[in-house]
Amino acid sequence: MKAILLLNGEPYAGEIDTGDKVVYCCDGAYSWAKNKVKIDKNIGDFDSLSEIPNPPPEEIYPSEKDCTDGEIAMKKLIEEGAESVTVYGGGGGREDHFLGNLQLLYLGHISGVICEMVTNNSIIFPADDEIFLGKYKGKTFSVLPFGGPSHIISYRGLKYAYPERLTYGNCRGISNIVTDDNAFLHVNGPVLVFINTESI
Repeated sequence: MKAILLLNGEPYAGEIDTGDKVVYCCDGAYSWAKNKVKIDKNIGDFDSLSEIPNPPPEEIYPSEKDCTDGEIAMKKLIEEGAESVTVYGGGGGREDHFLGNLQLLYLGHISGVICEMVTNNSIIFPADDEIFLGKYKGKTFSVLPFGGPSHIISYRGLKYAYPERLTYGNCRGISNIVTDDNAFLHVNGPVLVFINTESI
């Protein structure tokens, strides 16, 4: 199962191809998504929404709870066997919410789900192995440690060199450029990759 998860951050301005994907919409995301994409399931406490969403939620969660609506939805998708999840509406707005939404990518990643977040400026995804970057030739990207230090095993087709390790407390992974159609970065240890899409 391939899935899309819609969050109540900055509304996504581009087209969303739902195709054969299952679409879960969290709480206030319904306001920007209802006339944009088909929605299979609405999830949340709906404290950010002034209308009853369609389709009606199967369950309304309490507003005071130990996890976010996005976390509830991601866990449901994982439990239901999602192979991949693309998140829209996860950027912008409150910075703490954005950082929390990145944790949803980590949750999916450690559960064996291919995850990415698409914002109006970036494609963001976790990785821990070979990262193929050729399709982003000419684009700026950044790689940051995500959950612990990451060892750089090898790389090709990138403008700038990397140190042996990417660790918390430094910015060595910021703003590299893909220069080759066969570019890749091989890491050991989880990283978070940001592809700058403003010029794509």
